[in-house]
Amino acid sequence: MGSGSSVNLSRLFWFCSLAFKAAVLIQRWYRRYVARLEMRRRCTWRIFQSIEYACEQDQIKLHNFFSYLMDNFTPSSSKERDFISRMFISGESFKEAELEKYCDYESLEVPESYTGPHLSFPLLPDHATALLEAFKQKQQLHPRYVLNLLHETRKHLKQLPNISHVSTCYSEEVTVCGDLHGQLDDLFLIFYKNGLPSPSKSYVFNGDFVDRGKQSLEILIILFTFLLIYPKEVHLNRGNHEDHMVNLRYGFTKEVMQKYKLHGKKILKMIQNVFCWLPLATLIDQKVLVIHGGVSDTTDLDMLEKIQRNKFISVLRGKRRKQSNRNVEIKEINGESQAEPDSAGNVTMPSLPSQPRPTQAPSMTNRVEFSRWVRQTVQEQIEWCRKLVDISDSEEEEPTYSSLVSLTDLDGPCWTRQEEWKQILDILWSDPMSQEGCRENTVRGGGCYFGPDVTGKILEKYNLQFLIRSHECKQEGYEFCHNRKVLTIFSASNYYEIGSNRGAYVKLGPDLVPHFVQYQANKTAHTLTMTQRISRVEESAFRALREKLFAHTSALISAFKGYDKDNTGRITLSNWATAVESVLRLGLPWRMLRPQLVRSTADGMLEYKSWLDDLAMEQRSQEHIQSSLLEVIYRNRSNLETIFRIIDRDHSGLISFEEFRQTWKLFSSHMNIELTDDGINDLVRSIDFNKDGNIDFNEFLEAFRLVKHQKDCFLPDPQNMPAATKQGKGKQVPGALH
Repeated sequence: MGSGSSVNLSRLFWFCSLAFKAAVLIQRWYRRYVARLEMRRRCTWRIFQSIEYACEQDQIKLHNFFSYLMDNFTPSSSKERDFISRMFISGESFKEAELEKYCDYESLEVPESYTGPHLSFPLLPDHATALLEAFKQKQQLHPRYVLNLLHETRKHLKQLPNISHVSTCYSEEVTVCGDLHGQLDDLFLIFYKNGLPSPSKSYVFNGDFVDRGKQSLEILIILFTFLLIYPKEVHLNRGNHEDHMVNLRYGFTKEVMQKYKLHGKKILKMIQNVFCWLPLATLIDQKVLVIHGGVSDTTDLDMLEKIQRNKFISVLRGKRRKQSNRNVEIKEINGESQAEPDSAGNVTMPSLPSQPRPTQAPSMTNRVEFSRWVRQTVQEQIEWCRKLVDISDSEEEEPTYSSLVSLTDLDGPCWTRQEEWKQILDILWSDPMSQEGCRENTVRGGGCYFGPDVTGKILEKYNLQFLIRSHECKQEGYEFCHNRKVLTIFSASNYYEIGSNRGAYVKLGPDLVPHFVQYQANKTAHTLTMTQRISRVEESAFRALREKLFAHTSALISAFKGYDKDNTGRITLSNWATAVESVLRLGLPWRMLRPQLVRSTADGMLEYKSWLDDLAMEQRSQEHIQSSLLEVIYRNRSNLETIFRIIDRDHSGLISFEEFRQTWKLFSSHMNIELTDDGINDLVRSIDFNKDGNIDFNEFLEAFRLVKHQKDCFLPDPQNMPAATKQGKGKQVPGALH
C-alpha cells in the first residue's frame, strides 16, 4: 500500500510539474500577445496624432500665407484688389449697431406649425430640460430662438473678466470637462452620470465645443442656455476651435449653413462675435488654473487679465499687415508723394488721408498724462492706417469688464498687440513636453511646447497647485505629466475611431484632489473585445496613412529615384522608409509600420512604381485636366476648401468662374505649384455640371473623390468612411489645427 501511494504521489508531482510549465508557457504567450497589442495600439495612436497635427500645421501655414499676402500682395487690377479685400475684410467685426440690426431676431416669426422647443427670456431650468429632450429627438431649435440666445449670451459674456473665478465653498465640487468637438452623446452622458448644472453642481467647460462632430451647434445651444440660467455655476473657456477661421476648415461653418440655410449666415456672424467674448481661463479656489492649451515662458496672467479679448476674433489672424500693398500708400507712409498729371497737365496728389502729426508729449513726470498721450497718439495712427487699408473700426461700445480694467491702470505697462496676441495664442495652442525649456510647437504649427521647468515657474509665480488643460486626445481620457502638475482632460470619446479612446471629466472638491470619471458614449465600443477594438482602430489608421501616401505620389517617386541611381525601379526597404519620412515628415516609425504597407520580398528590395500603383485609389480623370492636377487637389483639398469658404462670403456654396480662377492663383502661389491657365480653364469647364457659370465646391470635391478606376477601384466617399477618415461625422483628422 505504501508503494502504491508513492507511485500516485510521483504522478501527482509529474502532473503538477506539467501544469506549472503549461501555466508559465501560457503566461509568456499572453504577455507577448498583450505586448504586441500594446505596440499596435501605440503605433496606431501615433499615426492618428501625426496626421492630425500635420493638418493643423497646414491650417496655420495657410493663414500665415494669408498674412504674407496682406503684407506683400500688390493687386494688378481692380478685380484682384476686390478679391483680396473680400477675403480679408469679411472676417472683420461688425459695428455694434450694425450687428444688432443684421441679427435682428425680433423680426423672425415662429410659425404655428413649429413643433420644436420654445424659449422665453430670462431662461429657466425647464427650458434647458426641454432643449435636452428635443435634441435627443433630433429636433431643431427655431432660428429666432437661436439668435435670441446668442444675443443674450453675448451680453452676459461681455460683463465677464478674462479669467473667471470659481470657488468650491459654494458648491460641493467643480466638474471640469475637456474637448467635446460636436459629440453631443458625450455631453448627454456627462450630464447623465454627473447631473445637470445646478446651484450645487458647478461646471467648467474647457473649450473646443465645436468642429469635427455633427452636433456642434446643439452643444453650443445647451452650454449657452445653462450659462444664462446658472451664471455663477457654469463657466466656459475659449479653445483654439472657438475661432471662425478654424471653423471654416473643420466643419462647424458647414454644419450651421446646412441646418439653417436661410438664417445660417446671421447665426454664424453672431457666433463669431460670441466666441471672441469667451473668457480665456478659469481659476478654481485661486489654486488651480484651467486653460485650454497650456503656458509658455512668457505667459503673464496679469496681462491676460487686462487684454481686450474681443479684439482677437481669430487668433490665427492676430497679425495685421505691416504696410500697404499699393505703391501710393507705401510712398505716403514713407513720407514720399506720388504726383500724377491731370488732363490739363497739372500735377495732382492722390486722395489719401493725411498722416496725423502727434502733439507735443507732456512731461514724463506725470505718468498718467503721459500714458493718455501715448494712447491717443497710437489710436490716431491706427485710425489712419485703417483708412489706408479700408478697414473700418467698430463703434464705441459700452464699457466691458476688460476695458474697465484697462482704464483703471493707465499708468501701468502698455503692451503691443503682438504681445497680447502671443499670450492668447500660447494658452490656446500650446502642449506640454517632457524636456526642460520652452520651444516653438512645430508639430501643430502654433503655440509652443513647454517643459516641467516652465510649469514650475508659473505655479510658483502665481502660487498655484497645478494646471488643468485639454487640447490633446488621450487614450484614457486624461493624463498627468510634469510630476502631476499638469493634467490633460479630454471629454470626446471615440475621437479618432470607435474604440480609439475613452472620454473623461474630473471633479474637484474643497481639497482639490482630482477624481476622474471615464466613459464610452458609443454602445458598439462596449461590445468589442480588446483585440477587435485595436484591429478596428488600426485598420482605420492605416487606411488614413495610405491615403496620405497616395496624396504625395509625385514627391515619393522623386524621393525614391534619388536612391535608385541605376534606374532599376527598385530600392531597398530601408531606403523606402527613409524616403517616405523625408516626404511626409510625420515622425513615424516607418520600419515598424512597413509590414502593413509594403509586401515582403525575398531579396529585401521594393519595386516602388508597382507599389505606388497598388496604393493608388483612383485612376486619373478622363477629363482634359493636367495629369498632376488631380493629385494636387487630393493632397490639398482641405486648404482648397478653406480658401473656398473664405471667398464664399455669403456661405452660399457657390463662387463665380473668376473667383475660382483667382482661388487657383492664390493656391498655386501658396503651394509653389505651376498650373497653366489652360489647365485651370479645363478644370472649370469639367466641374460646372449644370453650366450655370458658378462652381459648387461640394460638386467640385465630389468630381475628384469619386473618379472610378478602370477595374472599379474607387476613392471612398467621405460620407461613407469611418470616423477616422471622413470629414462629416466627424473627424477631418486624416487628410483634412485641436
